Amino acid sequence: MVIRHSPARLDGVALLVLLAVLLMTPHAEAQASFGSRPVRIGRLSPLSAEADRINMAAFRRGMSELGWIEGRTYSIESRFADGQLDRLPALAAQLVEQRPDLILTGSNPGAMAAKKATSSIPIVMVTTGDPVSYGLVASLPRPGGNITGVTALGQALSAKRLELLKEAVPGVTRVAVLSKTGTPYAADFQRDRTAISRGLGLELPLFEAASVDALDKAFAAIAAERATALMVVVDPYFLTHRRKIIAFAAKGRLPAVYGEKEFVEDGGLMFYGASLVDMYRDAAAYADKILKGAKPAEIPVEQPTKLDLVVNLKTAKALGITIPRSVLLRADRVME
Repeated sequence: MVIRHSPARLDGVALLVLLAVLLMTPHAEAQASFGSRPVRIGRLSPLSAEADRINMAAFRRGMSELGWIEGRTYSIESRFADGQLDRLPALAAQLVEQRPDLILTGSNPGAMAAKKATSSIPIVMVTTGDPVSYGLVASLPRPGGNITGVTALGQALSAKRLELLKEAVPGVTRVAVLSKTGTPYAADFQRDRTAISRGLGLELPLFEAASVDALDKAFAAIAAERATALMVVVDPYFLTHRRKIIAFAAKGRLPAVYGEKEFVEDGGLMFYGASLVDMYRDAAAYADKILKGAKPAEIPVEQPTKLDLVVNLKTAKALGITIPRSVLLRADRVME
């Protein structure tokens, strides 16, 4: 006897197969830990919405590559400090009240604000500071607590940035250092400034600012000091106001080195360090693991394996500078 399946039976089998395939896709896996509802990610940014756009585009790209679909499997609720780090604690408290499944934060102060606001919600940080020395994590390999993420240890690169600036602009002897008053980043540089100055044979007068008005006063003081170059200490406040700083350097014909790539892409002379865009893309992998059940305490904090040197030759030409071939050959990117 031959048993024949009806078209309806075949359709039912096909439907079961289709459902099984869908359950095996990354999209279904991404949402498996939370049933049918989208997960909620709280974004605590030290920057303005405009300045944060590039970083979050990278994070969203990373999430998409891992099978997450914004609006369907996850959503983002953002709070922006606009470069004013003293606003971070209140913004962190606002996010915690929303009970997100995870908080994504930038900068050491941002991570610290999030940590003080919650000990239960997982936190993924992207920072250029040292999370161990500031008590954010117990160690890089074993973070402990509810925080993990990516750090570039950016302030440790200040000496290298100044060394590259000196090589790129021979004859530089007095480099004005722009720092933000009362921040961990400023404290780090202040601690190392004497040793860096002696090691490189450079005068490094320090100019601090904590507001837009103070930034203008710092500019005036730098001009009066007759500095021959400029270094901007890594800080979210300066990244937010980077176009104002770049314009000052151009007007004063000051070759400048920065710790964030966005400065050079907007017209600054040199950048050396890790790419925040790459770090935010990497942060998506941390979010993915945690949202699928991994514990932050057990996920090692990672450091970027690659540091970039970017030189803007258009800016060099405007400043009347010829960048030595030895520097250009080492550059990962030369903008013309």
